[in-house]
Amino acid sequence: MSLAGLFNQRWPGVALFDLDGTLVDSAPDLAAAVDCTLEQLGRKPAGLERVREWVGHGSPVLMRRALAGKADWEPASAADDALFNDALALFYNNYRQLNGKHAVVYPGVKACLESLSKRGCPMAVVTNKPEQFVSPLLKQLGLDHHFKLLIGGDTLDTRKPDPGPLLHAMKTLNGSRGTTVMVGDSAADVSAAQAAGIPCVAVTYGYNFGRSVQALGADAVVDSLSELL
Repeated sequence: MSLAGLFNQRWPGVALFDLDGTLVDSAPDLAAAVDCTLEQLGRKPAGLERVREWVGHGSPVLMRRALAGKADWEPASAADDALFNDALALFYNNYRQLNGKHAVVYPGVKACLESLSKRGCPMAVVTNKPEQFVSPLLKQLGLDHHFKLLIGGDTLDTRKPDPGPLLHAMKTLNGSRGTTVMVGDSAADVSAAQAAGIPCVAVTYGYNFGRSVQALGADAVVDSLSELL
């Protein structure tokens, strides 16, 4: 389905995109930073495949999962809870040095963004990644010029799946519920879009904790953003 098909054959007036798992495969950078952190703490590295299953709810949750060694990290052990703030600080320092080093843009992303830019569609990134890492990653991969607004997981008081960040981006870019679309890869993206009252496109290749995106209730599911053209 093309994006125009979501709006009665009209192209969206505003497009909001998740970052990790939607535009960019950043798991290799995140995994390297997680493993470096775990090794600094005297623990065994987790490895790329496990970290892929932990990404999506922001760095604090990622490190909670890394310390616990599993996606379902609650309740945290007393030892891990006491270690958490130090572990998160180490992770941020490690990731700052690795951000964009191994990440790659998914196929179809550049074509989609370039097409929307040519149509004059204002775009925003709405991610749960800490704001300090968003702009450097986009610049490193040559995507930054497409976006008028960047919202990280700590930019506002709420983060996805709360609809607040989407509604803030929509308002800032002068969009409306009838003209704005959200594109993401996880339950957090779809739930946020549904709560905001805007259509959502889900991609099949991202980070959804190993679960299929087909059952999330997105308005469209695609294997590549180029399909939206």
